[in-house]
Amino acid sequence: MATVEVKDMNGAKVGTAELSAAVFGVAPNTHAVHFVVRSQMAGRRAGTHQTKTRGQVSGGGAKPFRQKGTGRARAGSTRSPQWTGGGVVFGPHPRSYGFRVPNKVVKLAMRSVLSAKAAEGALHVIDSFTWTEPSTKSAAAAIDALGVKGRVTVVVPNGDVTAIQSFRNIKRVRVITASESNTYDLVDNVALVLTKPALEYLEGVLA
Repeated sequence: MATVEVKDMNGAKVGTAELSAAVFGVAPNTHAVHFVVRSQMAGRRAGTHQTKTRGQVSGGGAKPFRQKGTGRARAGSTRSPQWTGGGVVFGPHPRSYGFRVPNKVVKLAMRSVLSAKAAEGALHVIDSFTWTEPSTKSAAAAIDALGVKGRVTVVVPNGDVTAIQSFRNIKRVRVITASESNTYDLVDNVALVLTKPALEYLEGVLA
């Protein structure tokens, strides 16, 4: 069974934690990760685009000219699609882009991401954040102590408001609770930082 170092907020090693092979030791399934991330991105689209058909644009009530004898193509309305100011044929209308992904595929994708992070050495475990009040300065120092650069995702225990408020204003740092963990937030970073309670929560849910 693989292990990972457990560090304190100053970056000093305080112990080790065993990683569940069922969560952190699987062969990454890139297809599942792509499928789930694409579903998440599709679900975030507003889908509020709208065009008017010939029945929705204003005007066009009268026949523009007589049917025969003008030498022109017959026309019944100035709001037909081929006329300027007319309706749009097959234009976009409000809709949802989301699509359903089976729960077992979602969990497989999360296990794949966590296993890949552990194999790459991009997984960091912190014993706990013991701030009594929010401190962005202390949170930034904790990230620097780990020696990571670039986008970082920090997963804190559910209900840890102090940690959330401490990390949320740091540039290129995304903070989420353990129950909010999802494939996109876990994979879209160069380093994944978990508190020990968050690690235990994820193992309990995904194992």
